[in-house]
Amino acid sequence: MAAGKERESDERADADRAGDVVAGGGYPAACDTPARKLLYDMVSIPSPSGEEERAAERLVDFFEANGREAWIDDAGNVRAPANDAVLLTSHVDTVPGDIPVEVRPAPPEDELPEPSDVRVGDPGDPVLWGRGAVDATGPLVTMAVAAVKTGVSFAGVVREEVDSGGARHLIDDRDAPDAVVNGEPSGWQGITLGYRGLLEGTYVNTSESGHSSRPEPNAIQHAIDWWHGVEETFTPEDSDTAVFDQVTTKPISIDGGLSDDGLAVETTMEVQLRIPPSRPADEIHELAEAELSTGSVHWGDPMPPVMESPRTDLARAFRVAIRAADGDVRLLRKTGTSDMNLFAAAWDCPMVTYGPGNSDLDHAPDERLPLPELDRAVTVLTEVCRKRL
Repeated sequence: MAAGKERESDERADADRAGDVVAGGGYPAACDTPARKLLYDMVSIPSPSGEEERAAERLVDFFEANGREAWIDDAGNVRAPANDAVLLTSHVDTVPGDIPVEVRPAPPEDELPEPSDVRVGDPGDPVLWGRGAVDATGPLVTMAVAAVKTGVSFAGVVREEVDSGGARHLIDDRDAPDAVVNGEPSGWQGITLGYRGLLEGTYVNTSESGHSSRPEPNAIQHAIDWWHGVEETFTPEDSDTAVFDQVTTKPISIDGGLSDDGLAVETTMEVQLRIPPSRPADEIHELAEAELSTGSVHWGDPMPPVMESPRTDLARAFRVAIRAADGDVRLLRKTGTSDMNLFAAAWDCPMVTYGPGNSDLDHAPDERLPLPELDRAVTVLTEVCRKRL
């Protein structure tokens, strides 16, 4: 490397460690902190599941520029191990969707953007729009910046939106840390302690072909009848039961019609059942199979539910840090799932999920994050990590 280039690289690294992260190109005026600059860069790089490489490389650059060793592992995860008092982890991938990346002020109270009526940010706050700003690039950047500030371990995992392949590889490839903070939107004042589990199944059936005027049900009708039975089985008796405490059912896709040889009607239905911590997965699929009159269901490996205690040292540290930042602590339970379900099943250590952003905007066409919320989340998470060290 030429002496001038080497000096330029050293100066960049020094600036990064001082807190002025340098990335090529200009930034909007509001992107004036390391976290804001990194978020703008990351949201500007499309990273749908299976296409995370460029975003992963940008994360590696960020860690290396700040004096930390980092690499991309065989699964595509970004690994930056350090002090395992805390492992900060979030997912690099997003769902598909092209939302133009821009920063603009939050509107007045009576002017919310189409198509959503979700209020985020105080009027005039700079708000970053773009796919992943909330789910989960905002939390991912929060984790990365806090890891650099405090020297704790970091992992940016891939494919969370499809099969959690990155988290599964991480679990197989390293020992349990002392604590885990998983990055998903909770709002800077909230910590998520619980997620429902997930049971996925594939119903398949075949019936003889015949004229559509015949009264006998075909395989498609059998699939529909079975699913109606499943829905009725898990309809709560008490309409006031919280969604988190229910088993909820959702058909994801159905495909049916004549076989290639024209001699049979075939159908396949993909289904999902969300499971609360109070109900074991074995019981759920047994009840669902009891509704079968014909056909069969092939179940995938369940993702177990998780419900962490609010009284762990980690949860307590978050409550203290949020209050110190003048926040009102919210303890959350989510009706979906996250990589935390897998971490909790594999590792016996305290964990929570945390990150900036309003989860009502997950996967939404108007996904956006107020930049002051990102700053507050970095402050809170940094304080939590320092208390753990």
